[in-house]
Amino acid sequence: MADQSFNRAHKVRECIGDSLSVHKNELLAIFSRFVNQGKGMLQRHQLLVEYEAVIPEGERQKLKDGAFEDVLRAAQEAIVIPPLVALAIRPRPGVWEYVRVNVNELVVEELSVPEYLRFKEELVDGSVQNNYVLELDFEPFNSSFPRPSLSKSIGNGVQFLNRHLSAKLFHDKESMYPLLNFLRAHQYKGTTMMLNDRIQSLSSLQSSLRKAEEYLLTIQPNTPYSEFNNRFQELGLEKGWGDTAQRVHETIQVLLDLLEAPDPCQLEKFLGTIPMVFNVVILSPHGYFAQANVLGYPDTGGQIVYILDQVRALETEMLLRIKQQGLNITPRILIVTRLLPDAVGTTCGQRLEKVIGTEHTSILRVPFRTEKGIFRKWISRFDVWPYLETYANDVANELSAELHATPDLIIGNYSDGNLVASLLAHKLGVTQCTIAHALEKTKYPNSDIYWKNFDEQYHFSSQFTADLIAMNHTDFIITSTFQEIAGSKDTVGQYESHTAFTLPGLYRVVHGIDVFDPKFNIVSPGADMSIYFPFSERENRLKALHPEIEELLYSPTENSEHKFVLKNRKKPIIFSMARLDRVKNITGLVELYGRNPRLKELVNLVVVAGDHGKESKDLEEQAELKKMYELIDEYKLNGHIRWISAQMNRVRNGELYRCIADTKGAFVQPAFYEAFGLTVVEAMTCGLPTFATVHGGPGEIIVDGVSGFHIDPYQGDKAAELLVSFFQKCDEDPKHWDKISQAGLQRISEKYTWKLYSQRLMTLTGVYGFWKFVSNLERRETRRYLEMFYALKYRNLAKSVPSAIDAEKAVDGEK
Repeated sequence: MADQSFNRAHKVRECIGDSLSVHKNELLAIFSRFVNQGKGMLQRHQLLVEYEAVIPEGERQKLKDGAFEDVLRAAQEAIVIPPLVALAIRPRPGVWEYVRVNVNELVVEELSVPEYLRFKEELVDGSVQNNYVLELDFEPFNSSFPRPSLSKSIGNGVQFLNRHLSAKLFHDKESMYPLLNFLRAHQYKGTTMMLNDRIQSLSSLQSSLRKAEEYLLTIQPNTPYSEFNNRFQELGLEKGWGDTAQRVHETIQVLLDLLEAPDPCQLEKFLGTIPMVFNVVILSPHGYFAQANVLGYPDTGGQIVYILDQVRALETEMLLRIKQQGLNITPRILIVTRLLPDAVGTTCGQRLEKVIGTEHTSILRVPFRTEKGIFRKWISRFDVWPYLETYANDVANELSAELHATPDLIIGNYSDGNLVASLLAHKLGVTQCTIAHALEKTKYPNSDIYWKNFDEQYHFSSQFTADLIAMNHTDFIITSTFQEIAGSKDTVGQYESHTAFTLPGLYRVVHGIDVFDPKFNIVSPGADMSIYFPFSERENRLKALHPEIEELLYSPTENSEHKFVLKNRKKPIIFSMARLDRVKNITGLVELYGRNPRLKELVNLVVVAGDHGKESKDLEEQAELKKMYELIDEYKLNGHIRWISAQMNRVRNGELYRCIADTKGAFVQPAFYEAFGLTVVEAMTCGLPTFATVHGGPGEIIVDGVSGFHIDPYQGDKAAELLVSFFQKCDEDPKHWDKISQAGLQRISEKYTWKLYSQRLMTLTGVYGFWKFVSNLERRETRRYLEMFYALKYRNLAKSVPSAIDAEKAVDGEK
């Protein structure tokens, strides 16, 4: 799309106006078609269908000359209330303009955000008479705060922040005092680090550093710090500079260079070497969080895998940095989740559980509690809101008892974990990191404008409010992909969808989040390389598991773990594994497979999803289970499909991927939207060619046609033909399968490993912690605003969510 044709103020309005004057009949036909459909909303794909239906292909070139087609293709939605049509135009990621066309008078007007949202509300409330609606606008608090303007800068917040604030803060030598004060403030449990009281000024710091440098050149590079600790203390230098003379010299040299000629890259390098992070708390309250026997339970999937892999890599990096800093400090990482007293068959009722593969990381479980007592059973992630404030207070007390120190970093996961992280960070005054994993607003179209229709089941009013609080309170945000933040040329990002929206009758969000905010950083995770490794590494293959995997895939009998059978075991397998949620679209994969006779002829289908052994409590999963059976019956798939219940054993799952690769099969991830796509990374790490949704993270993980393939889940027949084409080509040229497999492995090694992730997370924590100390990153005005929003709006919304305890008693009473 030609951004330059209408990327400045008023260009959209002018472009439509100019086109109306030149191509009046064509544009009148288009807008009249919109209006003739009556009051309602048209999404981007519907707008394009209508446009192509009205204007013949040969006539469209005329409209292209005036850039009208570019404008229409940039429209994300149209609100139609005859004779008016309002368009939300997105010339490029993160940039929005709003216009309204009066079809009767052929007049185009520009709309402000509140005006557009007010017009949109008329779809729900009719003519909106009351203009005194709560409008949330965070932009004034951030108007003086630096932010980039180019779309390519989105997600590179720390680089921009360093450049801008370094130039502002370090404009002369006197302005370096905040850095001095930051180093002087370093201590851990009363033990001074970096500088002691002998250094009171920048000149004394530079003098001591030069003397230390001269001394270090006289001793062996591998001399331990302990042998010259006393000499350094006399110079005003304490532990933390390094473990050997060589490393101490490198750290001192970086700081001396920084003091002489401030540079953002040198600053980031220096902050990455000094001791700042020893205690990390990671919040993930909902679901069944444990290391075994929980995967596949409702609300329990990729997020748990992500966090367990994250903490193993993070502990390794923390230990390495602490050693290199010359310190004798034991780090702690606590994953804080919900304690479930009645979670039989799992460890979810255990207060403290050590994480396997770590030395200093544990799962700390704290129960949900009300004035009626501890709630003992699982609660859907959509129903947790009434419990979180009390939970945050209980967690604060448990952390104090467990750590005997204040955490250095609090990381929230998902909406509930991020809200609790915000409450804790606010209370304790520590650096906060937010990880969304998924924002439900993107997964459920129109869940904002029609929130009242969703609220009884999903309580989105509480969730969207919690999301706004967390994303505006946090110090920095980690996303796995650019698309999570700002989507693509044609799709809106998860966070971007919170820029402006309305919950009619509740509040309008005029400016909720700015995707250009330098708090956004892309840090992509990987897969656990001890579990997920290439199928070609024969010496590491888990051959002892092959008989049970063989039974899982091919046994001629059904049981509670697997349904239906594969008649021809010589065919390759297309494989998918996900929760049985609507958005994961496993039923869509079954349908596209069933509708294509050639695909059924070429390959078998194996899906791991849901649980055959018991009736699900999750309403959405119940509906998907029913749909699966209906599709398998409708397309007569028994003999072609193996439907396996959710698998809890990650080690066996890793070997399962590799066994699928042995058949020269492929992995398919057909979700309507996927924030990241951990199973995509796992499959590619095992060398399995992968087809994955273009909507969300997999669109970035995979380079289409090179390291895998993009599919559009809304176009199942095209996806099926793409699979047919791939397997036919592999039949003709077996090297084609190997080519895609190897390209996938190369893509993973370059971009998606936990080592790269943990290194980046530690550096980000140091940089944001520093700028929070030396500048006004506290954003106190914003936080006061959030306190009011929380107290006056969120609390009441959370209280309106029916108590799970009362609901449980009601069900028991009916029995």
